[in-house]
Amino acid sequence: MAKCVICKKNLAVVFTTRFENGSRVSEGLCLKCAYKTGLGGMDELFSKAGITDANIDELTERMNQVMSQVDGQSPENLFQSLLSGNFDLSAISSNFDPELSDGDDSTEKSSELQPASVGQDSDEISDRRSPSREGDPAPSPRPEKKRKFLDQFGTNLTSKAHDGRIDRIIGRDKELARVVQILNRRAKNNPVLLGEPGVGKTAIAEGLAVKIAQREVPVKLLHQEVYLLDMTAMVAGTQFRGQFESRMKGVVDEARKAGNIILVIDELHNIMGAGDAEGAMNAANILKPALAKGEIRVLGSTTLDEYRRFIEKDSALERRFQKVIVEEPSPAESVEILKGVRDYYEVHHHVTYSDEVVELAVRMADRYITDRFLPDKAIDLLDEAGSHCNLHNEVIVKIDDDRRTLTALKRDQEALENQIANSPEDVSFYEKEADLRSKVLRLEDELQKLEAEAKPTEITTEDIARVVEMWTGIPVQRINESETEKLVKLEDRLHQRVIGQQQAVSALARAIRRNRAGFGKKRKPASFIFVGPTGVGKTELVKALAEALFETEDAMVRLDMSEFMEPHTVSKLIGSPPGYVGYDDGGQLTEKIRRKPYSVILLDEIEKAHADVFNILLQILDDGRLTDSHGRLVSFENTVIVMTSNAGTTLKANAFGFGADGYVALESRVQSVLKEMFRPEFLNRVDEIVVFSELNKAEIRRIVDLMLKEVTGHLQEKGLQFVVTDAAKDYLAEKGYDPKYGARPLRKTIQRLLEDPLADLVLAGHLKNASGVSADYKDGTIKLDWI
Repeated sequence: MAKCVICKKNLAVVFTTRFENGSRVSEGLCLKCAYKTGLGGMDELFSKAGITDANIDELTERMNQVMSQVDGQSPENLFQSLLSGNFDLSAISSNFDPELSDGDDSTEKSSELQPASVGQDSDEISDRRSPSREGDPAPSPRPEKKRKFLDQFGTNLTSKAHDGRIDRIIGRDKELARVVQILNRRAKNNPVLLGEPGVGKTAIAEGLAVKIAQREVPVKLLHQEVYLLDMTAMVAGTQFRGQFESRMKGVVDEARKAGNIILVIDELHNIMGAGDAEGAMNAANILKPALAKGEIRVLGSTTLDEYRRFIEKDSALERRFQKVIVEEPSPAESVEILKGVRDYYEVHHHVTYSDEVVELAVRMADRYITDRFLPDKAIDLLDEAGSHCNLHNEVIVKIDDDRRTLTALKRDQEALENQIANSPEDVSFYEKEADLRSKVLRLEDELQKLEAEAKPTEITTEDIARVVEMWTGIPVQRINESETEKLVKLEDRLHQRVIGQQQAVSALARAIRRNRAGFGKKRKPASFIFVGPTGVGKTELVKALAEALFETEDAMVRLDMSEFMEPHTVSKLIGSPPGYVGYDDGGQLTEKIRRKPYSVILLDEIEKAHADVFNILLQILDDGRLTDSHGRLVSFENTVIVMTSNAGTTLKANAFGFGADGYVALESRVQSVLKEMFRPEFLNRVDEIVVFSELNKAEIRRIVDLMLKEVTGHLQEKGLQFVVTDAAKDYLAEKGYDPKYGARPLRKTIQRLLEDPLADLVLAGHLKNASGVSADYKDGTIKLDWI
């Protein structure tokens, strides 16, 4: 054999070719020199082979021993011998350490290294192997790896079920019975679980493994083994054409030969694209023949949408699967599921969940988390509530640290015992052993005391409410506050911001109470039309309602309906259809409600919208749901929809008067105008039509106090007090009163007579040393003095 051209000592195993002066020059390098020189493309090969500076010398020496047994042959003759099958590799393979192999036994390795000639089987190859020499120790038998591909790319769920490492499955008896029935068929015995994310499809597959382990299946399935196939692992690391197909074929062949394998493929739609390349077959095409003949059993799971998009398009593949629909469990069923699995989470988080907490988690998840499905979202509530309670539990952290320390000490103790066995004469080892033993005993005693003190934390309803607040933004106080108490005091809370409008506030509160008490249609949002002159408090009442129901004004979504006067603007609400600009942006209404499902929706100037807009609103007002342009279902159940209008209020105020009779006449006029303006099916879906009356002077006087609170707040931020006399307030009310425009002229009067002079005083520096400002009515105007 040729020597390395660099070190001139080791045998060459890596050969390169270069052109010099028009002629080709071949050179050979040993393993070590090839590693040190960093040949192009070799670094990655060495890295994957695990060759490093630490083992390069040993590997080079071993390679010399191997190649010395074929000394005298040129590389070309050696390769020719290998290809023809006339070379005995048993001696070479015996030089390799079995521990360096990938887990196959040495016999299997030798058979892989010896290529067979045409028409030659493995038995003939084994007969050609040279017998072991007399006196040589027999190689130690190693366990045969029966399922190379299945164990590498799959997880044996039946084995995990035997070991108790799979959570129990609660309910789903009907679906499991259907799956077992399909698997028991002679042909096309491949069930596919179809359902929304989080309803328990994967849990059913694991439940099948548990039932097989507990021998609760028909005789034909008693000895079946369930393997969960990892398609990602099968694709990972495939660099060359044919590698993925080889892995997939290996899995199918092993399952076919075993005859008792059920392959579970989660996210079944992924097989349609797995392994796709130019001139290559994907996983689906490799599986089709075996599925059709019933040679293997496959249990798949995917969502309804993805099944329709990927699997149904390939009718040849779809006919090989039998559909099993997995519906979302009801709240009552979800409660039983949570009660069945809660002990796993109690042990993990060192907490306890009462039945009340479990029922509350299901109820809140069903009502407030609308974009996910039971029981997954309710289980996540329990899980995160337990996690939140133990984030700052110092005792549990201490227990965990002590357990880790104890494990490390016991590991050191075992290592020291091995050292003592090798060097029993060294006295220092015994001293270290005694010290370690005392530390272990002390730590075990401390752990025992801590575990006795660390009683499980009891999860309360407040913990569940806090997690819901983190997810959805609903304040904890709103959830925990008594619904009855809150609704009874609704008028008082609204009147803190809205002056007057007794009939409007009362009608609004009655409709909200009726809807929340369950006398309205289920899942139907509360809806109102606010009708009245400008400046009487329609928008302010909406803000007050948002604050009363959702604790913040930010829960209001406002849409100006004058922007929806054209027919095509309807798409702005739900999003543009496919193919149009803005399709990916979503709708102005649907996207806001998806992000903030607990909102007050204000549709301002509703009469200015195009008639097609009302067709969209009909679905929201009746069913509390709307499908956007992406096909996503948006729930409006937890919203309050308020539409404002000036219809029927343009006549002069003195035509109706200011008493009760005037309000009745105004309400009658508004009702008749609305019937002329809107279709009956639209008005019938609205809970209440609230008519706002014009403001009188007494109400304007009370509004002065509210508006002055804002001015006082601005001055207090600057460290100044603000005192306004009653005479000044009366003058502001008189100057700001206009029955036609409501409270808006009062806002302008306060800006002109108070805020502008105050701004001049601040900018001029007159208030630097002052502690406050007083406002009084003198000589027919407002006078400001600093204190």
